Amino acid sequence: MALRYTLICDGSSDTALLPILDWLLNTNGVTNDIQSEWADLSRLRPGQTQKLDSKICWGLKLYPCDLLFIHRDAEREPRENRINEVNNAIQKAAQQVQMVPPVCVIPVRMTEAWLLFDEASIRQASGNPNGSGSLSLPAISDLEGLPDPKDILYSLLKQASGLNMRRLKAFYVAERARRVTRYIKDFSPLRSLPAFAALESDLRNVIVQSMWRNPSI
Repeated sequence: MALRYTLICDGSSDTALLPILDWLLNTNGVTNDIQSEWADLSRLRPGQTQKLDSKICWGLKLYPCDLLFIHRDAEREPRENRINEVNNAIQKAAQQVQMVPPVCVIPVRMTEAWLLFDEASIRQASGNPNGSGSLSLPAISDLEGLPDPKDILYSLLKQASGLNMRRLKAFYVAERARRVTRYIKDFSPLRSLPAFAALESDLRNVIVQSMWRNPSI
């Protein structure tokens, strides 16, 4: 039987998290087939998804699952503030729908910080995997302190593409950014980041409690 999970996030750019979540599930002992869904709530009226608890309710109604990932970027807030925000929304949603095990996904400062450690994947996502131009990636230890990881990732993708200014006008960098994690096979370098380590620890606890883990691991 497949393990179905749904990701609730702010927008389509955060679907880059899906390969990361798949990897975490597999690495932490889930041997079932994994079916991942992004809760695309764009077809609903804005008022229906204005609050996070409403997003959770609609996500569960429209995308039934066994496990729910709820993403919020920390941005300029302490990670603990976002955790409290998500947990409060979960409690409110639980009064309206049948909850499944939830896991908070809170990158510091934003999702793109977790996409800045693998040069080869950035080159592949840019459409120019064999490019030789120099790319200066930040040190992994600095990722959670970057003020604007998205801007850095976008700049790196443009550099890696090797395109001139005229052709860059047709280079849809946001779409390219979503592709980066598709090419990464090993996310273990991110384990040195406190926010990523916390996500893995929380997910591991849910896997064990839900008995999804291969007992031989």
